[in-house]
Amino acid sequence: MPQIIFLPHEEICPEGKVIEAEPGTTICDAALKNGIEIEHACEKSCACTTCHVYIREGMDSLNENSDDEDDMLDKAWGLDPDSRLSCQALVGDKDLVVEIPKYTINMVSENH
Repeated sequence: MPQIIFLPHEEICPEGKVIEAEPGTTICDAALKNGIEIEHACEKSCACTTCHVYIREGMDSLNENSDDEDDMLDKAWGLDPDSRLSCQALVGDKDLVVEIPKYTINMVSENH
């Protein structure tokens, strides 16, 4: 079973965490199941960007971005070439290294 290695995040998982995930599971669902509280304001329906993550290793094993995901990612805070919405990215057959951004669009708009 592939592993997802979450890099340390000051608030969500300060020590980082390594979890196992069933292929076909979204990164968001795998994280939530393992106590990593990734924000998901739209309830994982690809209607916001609060679950935005960076895939630092293993991007090629994920499913392709949909047009809807690409449209939403254009609105994400801190967008970079490794960006995905964790509610849309399906775990493949390789290990992943995931970084949770310091801020979400909600935190930026609320002046955190």
